[in-house]
Amino acid sequence: MNTASNPPAVAPSTPSVDLQAMLAETHVSDVIEQLDNDLIGLAPVKQRVREIAAFLLVAKARAQVGIESEQPSMHMCFTGNPGTGKTTVAVRMADILQRLGWVRRNTVVTVTRDDLVGQYIGHTAPKTREVLKRAMGGVLFIDEAYYLYRPENERDYGQESIEILLQAMEANRNDLVVILAGYKDRMETFFRANAGIHSRIAHHIEFSDFSAEELLQIAELMAERMHYRFDAESLETMRNYIERRIHQPNFANARSIRNALDRARLRQANRLFARAMKGARASVEELTLIASEDLLSSRVFQMKEADSGSG
Repeated sequence: MNTASNPPAVAPSTPSVDLQAMLAETHVSDVIEQLDNDLIGLAPVKQRVREIAAFLLVAKARAQVGIESEQPSMHMCFTGNPGTGKTTVAVRMADILQRLGWVRRNTVVTVTRDDLVGQYIGHTAPKTREVLKRAMGGVLFIDEAYYLYRPENERDYGQESIEILLQAMEANRNDLVVILAGYKDRMETFFRANAGIHSRIAHHIEFSDFSAEELLQIAELMAERMHYRFDAESLETMRNYIERRIHQPNFANARSIRNALDRARLRQANRLFARAMKGARASVEELTLIASEDLLSSRVFQMKEADSGSG
């Protein structure tokens, strides 16, 4: 037998997908990088976002080569205290979902109980459906979602809204992502009372409180983005402010830091205004500096830790 006239058989090529090219085309890495720049700390949260992005990318690749799979749920729950970045992450998540073709629009509709639940019979259903209509094709972010359920009030209409949401979450899972948000303990109680909605949540992401050092970095970043700055003395004062404020009631992480900076900017403006009334000019350095005295005027430095803190 003359084998020279019979070339070896070539195995048929199998379809493949260039994941790197898909990643470059969708610019998902840019969104993740932007999230890193937007938020100090929160490494576990950022890792979960990367994992979800990776899952969506691979799902898109599998679909391109004809691998059939059941459409998974992408509904999420964000738990944590106020000011820990839940809304920011929801916005970036919507961007990732849209870029990878999971939703049609890069939009986040943020609502609370008042936007969904009516005050009388027949009012709740149209309110909830109107919100769902606005959110369809994107992300619906329900803040303090546990307030939808009020078992102590027999005439409460929150359960009606929950039932409509459940139907939409199941029927439109390929065109709507619902993110429930709130305190961890209250969300756990909510899920125990509403097993149906819990079973539709695929991703639970916990947002931890920021450390004092992270909050100081957040203060510097916020000030920079507003074109303000600290000097060595005022940065140390800001550190002392944070160490006092985190032990006082109503502390809201980055939100409290933003409020503190807003009040410091007002004090800085009043300080410069008083000087202007006496004929003084202001240099660029003075216009951009948050001085130590602008922070020391806060009530936080005048109060005991047990007192109510805000200013």
